[in-house]
Amino acid sequence: MNYQEILDYLYSALPMFHRVGPAAYNRSLDKTLELLEVLGNPHKRIKTVHIAGTNGKGSVSSLLAAALTHAGYKTGLYTSPHLVDFRERIRINGEPIPKDFIVSWVTQMRPVLDELKPSFFETTVGLCFDYFAQQKIDIAIIETGLGGRIDSTNVITPLLCVITNISWDHADLLGDTLQKIAAEKAGIIKNGVPVISGTRDSEILSVFTTFAAALNSEFIVAPHIWKVSEYNWEGQSAQLELTHYATKRKLKLSSDLLGAYQKENIPTALCALEQIRKYGFLIPESVIVEAFSQVGKLSGLRGRMEMLQTEPIVIADTAHNEAGVRSVIQQIQHLSCSHLHIVWGMVGDKDRSKILPLLPSYATYYFVQPDLPRAFPSADLCAEAIQFGLNGKSYTSVHEGYLAALAQASPQDLIYIGGSTFVVGELLQKIGDNS
Repeated sequence: MNYQEILDYLYSALPMFHRVGPAAYNRSLDKTLELLEVLGNPHKRIKTVHIAGTNGKGSVSSLLAAALTHAGYKTGLYTSPHLVDFRERIRINGEPIPKDFIVSWVTQMRPVLDELKPSFFETTVGLCFDYFAQQKIDIAIIETGLGGRIDSTNVITPLLCVITNISWDHADLLGDTLQKIAAEKAGIIKNGVPVISGTRDSEILSVFTTFAAALNSEFIVAPHIWKVSEYNWEGQSAQLELTHYATKRKLKLSSDLLGAYQKENIPTALCALEQIRKYGFLIPESVIVEAFSQVGKLSGLRGRMEMLQTEPIVIADTAHNEAGVRSVIQQIQHLSCSHLHIVWGMVGDKDRSKILPLLPSYATYYFVQPDLPRAFPSADLCAEAIQFGLNGKSYTSVHEGYLAALAQASPQDLIYIGGSTFVVGELLQKIGDNS
């Protein structure tokens, strides 16, 4: 089989959450452990950092990977989902896993996969750990997929655990209160392994504190260590000044990650790097500052307040739950433009009643649906949006809605594309295909 045939097999033969939703969610680590056993338990041969959270875990993972790569370490990075190409999920020093490796690995493992029938995500985790072990990386940053306690990545004993923040998402799978969701995320905490929290919410912190104490794990609250004292977005970079609470020391840096929500993620990443140093990794502050200014280049991260063009300004962001959308929309509303156009699509299992009220009524809307079974029909989304004072038209594809927005926008306008990771990914793929 060639690469495309391998992908077709992975997507069609194995249950895939981002296509079919909860039906692909395995509430046990057994199959992951069985697969890794066949592979010789590669996850036990690499050093790792484990990152969970509702929002921000992809950004924090990429910040850490960028800094470690720039410091000269052979750094693995595992994230999900991908935006354009499956290979984005598994990287070393920002470079995606080679197609040839995937073809060889799946071809060799096909009899095992057909017999064991792991999910798409479980298979990808096995592929990731095997690749990293074979490449003899120095360290890997491992992002959970969904939750933490029974996430397939939760088979590692890492050097450090990081939990970015907790908000509403996948309540049907993770719990119907924020405390229950927090407990699922806290399931990555391991005995004696330090854990860093990116939230300052006292109720959530009490959950983490209980877990950490029970497991004799040092607990660090990043917002209690660093605060962002200044933040400005200028062109293609954000300028930040951070203040260390204990020493009052100032740290100035720029970042190519433009979202204002990075004000939470950057302090978390700084605290994590300080802990990683304790294991003998040499990561000078000057290297961190340089790395944070080029996270996209060093790690491959895309789709976080990504500016695609300037006249009109076109911005894409993968925020897809209540907290993420609120933050992005607040930032978008403060940007100067003549008129705001929003290309918006969602998957069916998101709570639209909480998200649609966050969107501004003065914008012109282009309701779209990504090309996957979980997508919420754009015509139905348009009809629901009207109830919240949002007016626009529905389009059968993401690209069709985007082209309509481009046609109507003046050079002084702003177009925002969002609502789902898959909306952004589909657009980036289409733009790439046409470039």
